Amino acid sequence: MTSNPIIAIDPTHPEPALLQHVAENLRKGRVVAYPTETFYGLGADAGNERAIEKIFSIKGRQFNNPIPLIIGDRDELDSLVTAIPEAAQRLIHVFWPGPLTLVFRASKNVSPRLTANTGLIGIRISSHPIARSLARSLGAPLTATSANFSGQKESTTAHEVARTLGSLIDGIVDGGQTRGNKGSTVVNIAVAPPLILRVGVITEIEIRKALGSTCPH
Repeated sequence: MTSNPIIAIDPTHPEPALLQHVAENLRKGRVVAYPTETFYGLGADAGNERAIEKIFSIKGRQFNNPIPLIIGDRDELDSLVTAIPEAAQRLIHVFWPGPLTLVFRASKNVSPRLTANTGLIGIRISSHPIARSLARSLGAPLTATSANFSGQKESTTAHEVARTLGSLIDGIVDGGQTRGNKGSTVVNIAVAPPLILRVGVITEIEIRKALGSTCPH
C-alpha cells in the first residue's frame, strides 16, 4: 500500500490475497480504515505500540480514551483478558460474532495505551466478513476505533473516510456502505452485575434476556 490507496474487497466473500496484502501492511505498523458491521474503523496491529500511537494522533484522541479491539476467533480472547466470567460467556454465546463489545480486565499482553491505563479492554468478534477476516489474516487483535476525528461523525463509506482522514492514513479498504446509525453495544463484564456502558445496535432488553439472573441494574 502506497499513496493512501483505496482497495476494494468483496464485503460478502473477501478475497484472501487482498486480505493478506492489507494484513502485511498492518504488520509494518501502518493504519488502514476498514468496514465493520456498524461503521468504518481504523485498523492497526494492536501489538504495535508505534501504530497505536499513530491512531491517537490521527484521531486527535486523548490518551485517557481507550481503544477497543476486534479479534478473529474466540480462542484469541484467553490471552488478552484475565478472566471470562459466566456473564461474558452467556453474552458471547448469543451475540458473537456481532456488534457487542465486552469490557474485560486486560491481561499483561494488552498495551496499557489501549486500556488508557484503566486495566480494562473492550473486545468483540465482528460479524462483518471483512473485519473478522482481516483480524484472522493479521493473526493478532485489530484496533476497532471509528474512522473519524474524535467527537465527529462516524463514516459509513470509504468515500467519507477518504474525505476526512485520507491524507492521514495509509490506506482504505472499500467494502461498500456499512449499516451505520448506531455503534456496537458496550457492556462491562469486569464488574458484577455487568454494567451496560452504551446501548447500540443490541438493545438493553436483548442484553438483559441473554444475561438472565445476572442481568445488570
